[in-house]
Amino acid sequence: MSRGLIQRRFVVRGRVQGVFFRASTEEKATELGLAGWVRNCTDGGVELVAAGPAAAVGELEEWLHTGPRHARVETVEAFDEELSEKGPGFRVVR
Repeated sequence: MSRGLIQRRFVVRGRVQGVFFRASTEEKATELGLAGWVRNCTDGGVELVAAGPAAAVGELEEWLHTGPRHARVETVEAFDEELSEKGPGFRVVR
């Protein structure tokens, strides 16, 4: 990935499993042209890494605070990381 791109890890907590959160996140990230992955955590949260243009990562971050229709997001933690994801492509990891 080239200059001007960022990578951020997110941990989303609340009612975020069993409500199509991963699939909806994959759809939104793909729409935004981001690379990365999303997975369920054993503690009931969802973790994801998104890489791409800062504006697109920021738009995904805003969306994560609401998520899909049946989700109830309580918290979104964000951590900047060194760019390592290779694009294109965003996937659900099981």
